[in-house]
Amino acid sequence: MINYQKLYGLIGLATKASKLVAGSNVCIETIENKSVKLILIAQDASERTKKLFKEKCKDFNIPIYEIGEIETLSKACGKANKAVIGIKENGFAQSIKKVIVGGEMIGKD
Repeated sequence: MINYQKLYGLIGLATKASKLVAGSNVCIETIENKSVKLILIAQDASERTKKLFKEKCKDFNIPIYEIGEIETLSKACGKANKAVIGIKENGFAQSIKKVIVGGEMIGKD
């Protein structure tokens, strides 16, 4: 069971620490520059957007999770209408993955 309050809190902290990028175009750039550690995409994002990001993340070996809705992801990062967010710092990425998958992370994916 995902603790959404903790997840959105971590997203907010990453935003305040300038370790988060939001929006499709910026996230594509950071994936291609290999400067993003984790991608979160809203469950209600378009199928085209989901497919694009799943393929990009697979090509660049970046974990991606479908989580929440556009409205909640946008509110968590303090930006309007964002279906995709990227976490640029490894510590935040690991903490967010831990909340999503539950339990302690062992090793690296």
